[in-house]
Amino acid sequence: QVQLVESGGGLVQAGGSLRLSCAASGSTFDTVAMDWFRQAPGKEREFVGGISASGLFTYYSDSVKGRFTVFRDNAKNTMYLQMNSLKPEDTADYLCAVVNTGEHHWTIPHSADAMEYWGKGTLVTVSS
Repeated sequence: QVQLVESGGGLVQAGGSLRLSCAASGSTFDTVAMDWFRQAPGKEREFVGGISASGLFTYYSDSVKGRFTVFRDNAKNTMYLQMNSLKPEDTADYLCAVVNTGEHHWTIPHSADAMEYWGKGTLVTVSS
């Protein structure tokens, strides 16, 4: 059973930074792509950014490109989301998710329906 636990959320002023972590357990993660999603109150869950199993490739939504960075440490089974230049519209519950991509170590599925396991989320609130 794969377990994902997010941490690092909190309250920050607009323009500030936060780093989120997603710690994974229950399996080896050398063949899983890892993604961050977010869900604001009353809105649908949306893809934020993801990283391939190899760690060599990343992909971001247009809304965060240039401000957010996804990276991972496979030795620690942990993925991170560095968020800079935060805006009030970034306020949401941030969730990590993983999917096994097998031999396709370069792919980054970014549809919520494609993900196999989910964490419970960590809340990020950006004040104006």
